[in-house]
Amino acid sequence: MTDLLEMPPVHDCSATSCAYNHDGCHAFAISMNADAECATFLSLNDKGGLDVVAQVGACQRADCVNNEALECRAPFVSVGSAASGADCLSYAAA
Repeated sequence: MTDLLEMPPVHDCSATSCAYNHDGCHAFAISMNADAECATFLSLNDKGGLDVVAQVGACQRADCVNNEALECRAPFVSVGSAASGADCLSYAAA
């Protein structure tokens, strides 16, 4: 199990339509789904989150080189805007 302090930070996120993104991602933690999309993406007019640097916990993209036991082990993650929300730009096929 990954300790909270070992979770990789969200280095940057260009998904500006996400309610958690205002001058960076302010979700406490994000998850990536099996399509390497940010499952935490939330499209609302309101902005939310905490005064933290978001971290990546769960990752369902089992074929990613950074995935270990369904948790992200990348040094950091970049998230980018996508048609359906936001994608993990740090995904790399194993």
